Formats: sequence, C-alpha cells, structure tokens
Amino acid sequence: MTKSLFDDFNSVSAKAWKQKIQLDLQGEEYQNIIWKSPEGIDVKPFYTLEDLQDFSHDINMPNSWSICETIYTKSGEDANAKALYSLSKGSDSLKFIIPNTAVSVSEMLQGIDTSSTHVYADLSFLDASFIINNWRDHNINFNIDIIGNLTRSGNWYIDLKNDFNHFKNIVRKTHRISIDGTGYQNAGANVAQEIAYVLAHTNEYLNCIYNDDILRLQFEKKLDVTIHLFVKIAVGSNYFFEIAKLRAIRLLINKLCLEYHFKIDLCLEVTPSKRNKTLYDYNTNMIRTTTEIMSAILGGANLINNLDYDALYHKKNEFGSRISRNQLLILKHESYFNSVKNASDGAYYIESLTNQLAKKSLLLFKKIENNKGFISQLFKGTIQRKIKESATKEQHSFDNNTEILVGTNKYQNPNDKMQNELELYPFKKTKVRKTLIEPIIETRLSETIEKERLKNEKK
Repeated sequence: MTKSLFDDFNSVSAKAWKQKIQLDLQGEEYQNIIWKSPEGIDVKPFYTLEDLQDFSHDINMPNSWSICETIYTKSGEDANAKALYSLSKGSDSLKFIIPNTAVSVSEMLQGIDTSSTHVYADLSFLDASFIINNWRDHNINFNIDIIGNLTRSGNWYIDLKNDFNHFKNIVRKTHRISIDGTGYQNAGANVAQEIAYVLAHTNEYLNCIYNDDILRLQFEKKLDVTIHLFVKIAVGSNYFFEIAKLRAIRLLINKLCLEYHFKIDLCLEVTPSKRNKTLYDYNTNMIRTTTEIMSAILGGANLINNLDYDALYHKKNEFGSRISRNQLLILKHESYFNSVKNASDGAYYIESLTNQLAKKSLLLFKKIENNKGFISQLFKGTIQRKIKESATKEQHSFDNNTEILVGTNKYQNPNDKMQNELELYPFKKTKVRKTLIEPIIETRLSETIEKERLKNEKK
C-alpha cells in the first residue's frame, strides 16, 4: 500500500497555530485581526478541523449547473428567434419573461426540445388557467410568486384570498412553488436576513399547502409526489459568505420541508446582485459578476442567470448578452467549474460560515414565526424596517469609503462620461400610489454619486 504524503507531517492544533500567529504579531493583539461581519459573525484568520467538531450536516448539492439566458418576450416569434440563437451560442437553459396572456407559448417554443432543454417562464400577471394549460401542453415550468409580488409592489395581484386560490390551483396541478428572493439582497438585507426571509417566505407557502386538506394529502401521503421548489437568489461580492449562503439555504429549506413531511426537489436559480453594480467604470461590473457567478457555482446553484455588464443603462443587446454568456462558458468549459460536485465540501472556513449563518438565520426565522409569520411581519412593516437598517449601515460604509467600489468611490476616471449612453433610467424608480404595505425597493449603493456626476457632466 502506498504511504500517504501527509503521514510525514505532524498535525498542528488550533492552539498551536494561534500561539504562532500571536508570536508573529510582535505585540499586537490577536483579537485585532478578527473582523466582525454585518451578520455579527467573527471571522478568524484561520480555521481547522476543530471548528467543525460541534456540528454535522449533509447538504444535497446538484450534480451540474446550467447556463441560463433570460429573454424578454415581446411576441412569441421574436422570443423564439432569440432563444434559438442563445442555444446555438452555448446556453443550455432558457427563461422567458412573459408580460401578458396574449403571448403564444407554442410560437415561443417552436423548434425547442423542452425534454432536453430546461425552459422556465416568469409571468408578470396571475392567471392559474394560463399556467396550467400551457404547463400541460408544453412541458414548461412557470414561475409565479404572489408574496414576491406583494413585497415588490406593495399590493396583491387581486387580493389575499384570490391570490392564494390561484396559488393553490397552480400547485395542485403543477406541483410547483416559486420564490423570488432577489429583492431582499438588492434592497440591502444582510446575508443572515436574506436566508431567514427566504425561509419564512417559503414557509408561508408550505403552511398554506399543509392547511388545505386536499393539498396536504396530495403531498404528504403519496411519497412519489414531489413538490418542485424553485428559489431565485441574488449573490453579492462577499465571495465566501455568498457560497455559504446558498449552502445554508439548501440546508434549512430541506429541514423545513421535513417538518411538513413533504418530499421536495429544490432548484436554485442564482443571479448577480444589482446592489454593487455601477454606471461609471462599467467594465468593472464584469469583474464583480465573475466572482459572483463563481460563488453561485461553488454554493450549489442549479442554473445561473448572469447579469449583463451594461444592464443598468443599456437595453438588452447582443454584445452584452454574449459577454455574460461567455463568462459562464469560460468557467464551465475552460476553468472546469463543472467537473467537481460540491467542491466546497469540507473547506473549514466555508463549512463554519455555513453553520453560523444557518444558526443565525434559523433564530431570526423562528422570531418571525413567533410573531405570526412573514406576511404578518410585512404588513407590520418589520421586515422592511430591518432591511432598511441593514442597508443604511452598508450605505454608510460606502459613503465613508470603508466599502469600496472601484471606479466609483475610489479611483474615479474623470474622463468617463455616461450622459449620452443612457438608454434606460439607471436609478431607483418610485411611483406614488396607494399600497397595502410599504414595498421593498431595490437600491444600488452608488446612485447618489452617479446622479451628481451626471449632473456635473452637463455643466
């Protein structure tokens, strides 16, 4: 038997490492090199096997991940042409944004083999019959999130009762639940809040199913019937924390479903955050999205929907789409990010972060449930207030140059002009209207600086 290389090295305890570090610090306090994250996690300079001794978990990670292209559907014919082109250039899954029931799904899917290509559709409207009929005829997965719509718009599509009746009809036929958690990250929630809010968001739907006798029996008694749970998440630039975030979401959602005795198939769609993207020095957005999609892959995304580097100010265009698609193709086929399943498994730092984030998120989730649940907390304004508090702290760090966005609050290029490049309005959009709750509004960190720079361009 071949002797292991590691047999020649003695193991070193965490205490010994700490003593060596303390010696090398030459009088400085060891505590000074431990930094505290916004979630209240103490991040140490090193991790060992000893950090994993008080917990164990088995996260069911996907075997592979897909490159997904989002297509805004003006008409079935137009969307179909874009979809076929995207597939020919390397995408292996598609997501259509469907604005209304006038769109012909048959025309949209012409020539696309939905048995080999994963096809999704996000709807901008609520219509159970449209979803059920087209799901049955075309083998396409429709995403509709009534609670997500409430958080974004401040209103139900129709009202609470009718929205949940549509939801139950959709689940009864398609066995599918969709959750859009991107708004929490993009509005400034910290990582622990994101996980807890996605979990509480999910729990509202599971609780609805459990309290409906027909639905509960459909999923609880028949072990061969699976709930297909589709969760969309945004990832930011805190590389290791974002990997751990996705792992913690998988861990906690699976534990939650076990409490209901539901069998689930969890699919995570991951996209880069908009919060740290910038209008000026926009090419740095490519660097940001590259690290974020790497976090997505290592964290266990099923499909990754990259954000175009110019998405803030340009309409969807072929060049921007090609760049974002090629970022994923390079990682998949040249960097071999698809070759190892669960590459972060056993990494002491990531495992420790996963555990700590899961614990903190679970405590927050339990607090939400003890106060009548996620929807109740939205109507009380508690969720919105907590996100604002987190966002304000982050904005303060950015404004004081503690959090850096290169090209924006540090190393600005004074010759960078954007006034004539704007095809889209790149800032927070607000419309005065009557709402049931305060909406959760996405806000980028650099908006104030960018508005001032655009204003100065005109002088």
